[in-house]
Amino acid sequence: MSGKRAAKWYRWDQVPREELHERLSRRLITGDQVMLAHVYLKQGCVVPKHSHENEQFTYILEGALRFLVGDAGAEEIVVHAGEVLHLPANVPHEAHALEDTLDIDIFYPPRADWLNKTDAYLRR
Repeated sequence: MSGKRAAKWYRWDQVPREELHERLSRRLITGDQVMLAHVYLKQGCVVPKHSHENEQFTYILEGALRFLVGDAGAEEIVVHAGEVLHLPANVPHEAHALEDTLDIDIFYPPRADWLNKTDAYLRR
C-alpha cells in the first residue's frame, strides 16, 4: 500500500437510516475530521437542549426549525429552507420542528456520541 487515501462516493438513499424515535431519524456519513448528517424531523419534534464540543452547521433543505440558543434559550432563531445556522462548539441549543423538516448537519469533529450511540437525549 502506498498510504494514499481513496475518495469515497455516497448516495443518501443507500446510507442506512437510523430511527431515533417516531419523529426523528438520521443518516450519517463520517470522514476522518468531519461528519455530515441528513436529519429528518417530523412537525412537533423537539431536540432537547444540549451542547457539544463540536462546531455545527445546520442547512435546512426542506421545512423550518426554531432554535433556542444560549444557556437560558434566550436567543430564538427560525431557520427556513435554504438557510444555514452556525453553532460554535459548546453553545447550548434546542430545536423545534415547525413543520416536517430535512436538514443537513455538519460537525467538526465528528460526533462521537452519535457514532457510539450514547446520545440518549435524542432517543426519548
